Amino acid sequence: MRRLLLGALLVSAACKTTTPTQAPPPAAAAPSPPPAARFASDARPVPPGLALDAMNLQADPCEDFYAFACGNWIKNTEIPADRARWSRSFDVINEHNEQTLHGLLEAIATGTPPAGKYDAAKLGGLYGGCMDEAQHEASLPTLKTTLKKLGQVSTPQALATAVATLHADGIWALFSFSSNQDYDHAEQMVGEVDQNGLGLPDRDYYLSDNAKMKSVRDAYEAHAANVFGLLGETPAAAKTDAAAVVALETQMAKASLDRVARRDPHTQHHPLNRAGLKSLAPGFDWDTYFKASGQGGLKGTINVTHPPFFEAVSTLGKTVKPTTWARYFALRYVDNRSLALPKTFEAENFRFTSAALTGQKEDPVRWKKCVRASDRLMGEALGVPYVDQTFGATGKEKSVAMVKAIEESFEANLGTLTWMDAPTRAKALEKARVIINKIGYPDVWRNYDSLKVDRKSFLASLDQANAFEHRRQLAKIGKPTDRAEWLMTPPTVNAYCNAQTNEITFPAGILQPPFFSKDASAAVNFGAIGVVVGHEFTHAFDDEGRLFDAKGNLADWWSPSSAAAFVTKTGCVKSQFDSYLAIDEVHVNGGLTLGENVADLGGLKLSYAALQRYLAANPTEARAETYRFNPAQQFYLGFAQSWCGKVRPEAARMRAQTDAHSPQFLRVLGPLRNLSTFQSAFQCPAGSKMTRPSGDACQVW
Repeated sequence: MRRLLLGALLVSAACKTTTPTQAPPPAAAAPSPPPAARFASDARPVPPGLALDAMNLQADPCEDFYAFACGNWIKNTEIPADRARWSRSFDVINEHNEQTLHGLLEAIATGTPPAGKYDAAKLGGLYGGCMDEAQHEASLPTLKTTLKKLGQVSTPQALATAVATLHADGIWALFSFSSNQDYDHAEQMVGEVDQNGLGLPDRDYYLSDNAKMKSVRDAYEAHAANVFGLLGETPAAAKTDAAAVVALETQMAKASLDRVARRDPHTQHHPLNRAGLKSLAPGFDWDTYFKASGQGGLKGTINVTHPPFFEAVSTLGKTVKPTTWARYFALRYVDNRSLALPKTFEAENFRFTSAALTGQKEDPVRWKKCVRASDRLMGEALGVPYVDQTFGATGKEKSVAMVKAIEESFEANLGTLTWMDAPTRAKALEKARVIINKIGYPDVWRNYDSLKVDRKSFLASLDQANAFEHRRQLAKIGKPTDRAEWLMTPPTVNAYCNAQTNEITFPAGILQPPFFSKDASAAVNFGAIGVVVGHEFTHAFDDEGRLFDAKGNLADWWSPSSAAAFVTKTGCVKSQFDSYLAIDEVHVNGGLTLGENVADLGGLKLSYAALQRYLAANPTEARAETYRFNPAQQFYLGFAQSWCGKVRPEAARMRAQTDAHSPQFLRVLGPLRNLSTFQSAFQCPAGSKMTRPSGDACQVW
């Protein structure tokens, strides 16, 4: 279960989301100057790492801290036309990273590669082929030949072969098949089949009666018809085929498990063997599929994440017309390969996604798409010169020190948790002490020797590169778990926790300003990257992570009383975020976002405690006279400014439906309302919007 930085629970009766009426001050109390006036009139400089021009010093930090920290940035920043959203941290860093990668790839593709041990010839061929737009315009005959082969599905064997062919190309049609750790034996890898194959972002896009969802469905059906028209169908035939494909995907959606339920790993743990899978879904030719996938001799456990979905696969395999399968496969292939196809296909893909899902005004320029494809397909080759240029050993040493400080905070905090009994606390400490920290880049880089790249055919290279990765994943089945493997590339601006390997990972891409800067004050760094570290560490103990033991097995190590207390405490967080609006009438889904909200809350608490220990050891930095903001205020401003962001309405609506993260403004406002240390830092009076009574505040870790 990988949890990135980017189920119904019990809710405590004491957990409230309304702001209580402020009690009147004592009659003798002299009025205090408004917090905004205090900061606006202070002429001292802000500490390094904070952006004064991003702040709205006229806003009251105790009423809307997000506006105080980010108000002017939001007012003065426009989302770039080629983006669905824009943030002061993630997207600015990502833009800088892409510029860096662009320079590296141009040098590699033109025969002047930077020094380092990586496959420059293949990387240059992949990127160079992507940039050669003339060859894409000539790819239509190859595309039609491929689709003709995929469309020959008149027998069960041919259908299974076509599905396997698409899967080998990295295109999930009907379902997906890969490797995963055995939930019961974390040291072993097994095969896993999972629900997949929808063209829209989520099952609810097909099933909801909401008017917005209906309009997206209509737009998707029109998009499918347009694609079929580009492939040569008459308008009438294209419209008929599009309706049939959407009907097929709707049947798949009805059989799919919803996102909230999938957050519980128990709902996805259904070990069968090959005979059991064939018995569950006899209408699909599994023997032909496994043979075509290079797994003809597959034995042992196969995890079936959601058996009802594969019962539906069985039914669909017997009842759907071959012509509908052919059109469905064509749509899946074209939408996944638009980058290598004539501009008409690429333009149609962007037209649909921008209008219905993202709101982007312009398609990204070609080089950005090619940089992203190169990083996705050969990221650990590209990571070698990237790390040399941007990170290096010094950055790794400083980052490791930050992680160690957060780990110490977690251990110290465990002893203060009165809701957890001693036996469970001991197990939690055991797990915490064996968490693997991966910082910056892998110790051993991936080998791409067996990858084939054809610079004269980017379409072929895409198929080959995805086939390389699919083979690599399937080759893990039946072998020991490789705990040294990275699931993100070094340039990635993100981080993750993987509870099954009990690891937290921070690529070099995110360990850059404004998240992490050698020039920023310690308090700002702890508020920015320190909270990220604490966030990922907390994921190992959120509502999903806590279900895995120190070895990564899905095992219950909790006493009944501690487990019940945990459910009550996370229920408070769920209730709080259920009450928030993401956009218009769409509420945040507190169940879907629960793990991320718990991790945000825990990350803040752990990193703030680490900062206090740092200041105790470095008392000169604890003095507040030099700067406009004291260290506690710097910490919370550093945190909030790392989440300054804007998002287009279409994308905000889609993310509320599909993203496990709350909107960026609520990732600031939500957790801070629960923290007395924040309220003390800004002297927030009881009853202000950024406070909650101590009895109502949500606290987990």
